[in-house]
Parts: sequence; C-alpha cells; structure tokens
Amino acid sequence: MEYTALIILIALIQFLWFGARVGLGRGKYGVKAPSTTGNENFQRLYRVQQNTMEQLVIFIPAVVAFSVYVSDVWVLLPGLAFVIARALYSYEYTTNPDSRTPGMGLTLLSNVALIVGALIGMFFN
Repeated sequence: MEYTALIILIALIQFLWFGARVGLGRGKYGVKAPSTTGNENFQRLYRVQQNTMEQLVIFIPAVVAFSVYVSDVWVLLPGLAFVIARALYSYEYTTNPDSRTPGMGLTLLSNVALIVGALIGMFFN
C-alpha cells in the first residue's frame, strides 16, 4: 500500500497547492471572502480547485480499490496520469478555459482506468 498512499498524498499536496492559489488569488484580485465571484482570473483559480476536489472524490477510493484488486505498483500509472492531468487542466483553465479539454479528458481516462481496472480485478482475481 506504499505506492497507493504515495500517489494519494501527491494528489492531495497538489490539491493543497490549488487551494493556496485560491487564497493568494483573493488578495491579488481583491475578492473578499465569502465571495467566489468577481475577477475572472480569481474565478479560474477557484474553479480549478473546485473541479479537482470533485475529481478527488472519485480518484481516492478508485486508487484504493485498484491497489487492492489489481496492484499497488501498477496503481502508479493511472495515479500519476491523474496528477499530470490535473496540472495540465490547471494550466489550460487558468490561461484559456476553452482549452481545458485535454486535461479534463486525461483526468476522466485516469479515473475510468482505475474504476474499470478495480472492477475487473475484483471479479477475475
């Protein structure tokens, strides 16, 4: 379970970074709490953080299930793809939200691979 814990912790560190960017963005763009609207650049940072949280709800249990039913080593492949996908999504969304499709697509692919892999491993292992 070491690799499983490692990939989850890396994803959570990335999420913390996205949250810190939102906090810093509040000051930089003058968006006072509890408001989540105002400056478009702030809203982009906020949406990256929120979308990542939405994806983590799927990712974390899927990583654990994949690790248990398939492999604690092979979980690194879709796990690292997820982290890279979220970094790509963040870049795409903050520079031009219309360009976010590759990052979101790779995120979806990573989560689907984890879920389908875990289900296959569960029933055929």
